[in-house]
Amino acid sequence: MSIRKQAGVMLATLLFAGAALAQAPDVKPVRIRGDIVSLQGDVLTVHRRSGDTVSIEVKPDVGVSALKTISLSDVKAGAYVGAEAISGGDGKMTAGSLLVFPDGARGTNEGHFPYDFGANSTMTNANVDTIVTANNGRELKLSYKGGSKVVTVPESAPVVTFAPATRADLTAGKKVFVLTTPTKGGAFEAHVLLVEKDGVVPPI
Repeated sequence: MSIRKQAGVMLATLLFAGAALAQAPDVKPVRIRGDIVSLQGDVLTVHRRSGDTVSIEVKPDVGVSALKTISLSDVKAGAYVGAEAISGGDGKMTAGSLLVFPDGARGTNEGHFPYDFGANSTMTNANVDTIVTANNGRELKLSYKGGSKVVTVPESAPVVTFAPATRADLTAGKKVFVLTTPTKGGAFEAHVLLVEKDGVVPPI
């Protein structure tokens, strides 16, 4: 397996719920989303959507990746995806974004669980069983160990997959998604880092 593919698989393994971190009961992963203020040495300063500014230690072994946009029509039955969605009052799930995992990351953090995009927000990492054209997009039947869900993916929802990036892409003004754990003194330690590249902002 190439180094790049290994990095992509590692990223996918950690991305959504911090599965490796969650094994330690006293560790609570924190997802940080915002705009880069600066990168000085191993310290990334980010202005969060919540309005505050935080410091994140990015150790040399932390990989940096990006996302690229693909077409919804490129998603086929048999793909392994992560669907961030909101459930309506009728229980129907509408995706806000859809991530297509690389084949080497199939089975990553499989399941359906709460997410932090607001009330009734969830993430479903699962296999695509069937795809049906709907009035406002496509309906995906997703199956995972222990259950299944039907998610409508509107034409307007970003559909993305992984793309390479480096620390050189961590420039002021770029938007980032960072999976972190808190450290002493109010700072954070990065474990996964996605950066805006070629105009594609991490939609997760």
